[in-house]
Amino acid sequence: MTPRDPGRPGAGRVSAPVASIALTLAACGGAQPGASPPDADAAVRAVLDDWHAAAAASDEARYFDHFADDGVFLGTDATERWGVAAFREYAHRPFSEGRGWVMRATRRDVVVEGSLAWFDEDLETRNLGPSRGSGVLRYDGERWRIVQYNLTVTVPNERFAAVRAAIEAEPESAPEDAPREE
Repeated sequence: MTPRDPGRPGAGRVSAPVASIALTLAACGGAQPGASPPDADAAVRAVLDDWHAAAAASDEARYFDHFADDGVFLGTDATERWGVAAFREYAHRPFSEGRGWVMRATRRDVVVEGSLAWFDEDLETRNLGPSRGSGVLRYDGERWRIVQYNLTVTVPNERFAAVRAAIEAEPESAPEDAPREE
């Protein structure tokens, strides 16, 4: 990182990624002092693997049990920012119909500091194509729970202009109750 020139526009501003991480950690209550729980990295990975497995099995109870009460799920659509109760309401129908989403991590990086862990993972998905998930888990004294999960669809840079044009085009109307897959 290079020092900022105070005479330059934007000098002294915090970059968007740094601000985003700081806000996420603040929203999660901040890292608690002290050592991480034993085998924290493996435990976090196991939670995420089981969470994805629960979705694929349409096991609603097991899936939502992995969330902290104050958890947030950010979907691929700009309007999709759900607290746990709202996300569960949305997911109930596809789960009850056996249409859970299938995602498997093909790569995952995990960082654990105290009672917080953050991660990013590349996903193989049945319906979205190559995707990425990232988020934060918090250890509640007994187990790791998801505080925030952000699902994104990756777009190769050389295809971004076409994607942007598609996003800016007049949307086709779809029935209100049309199923959307995550």
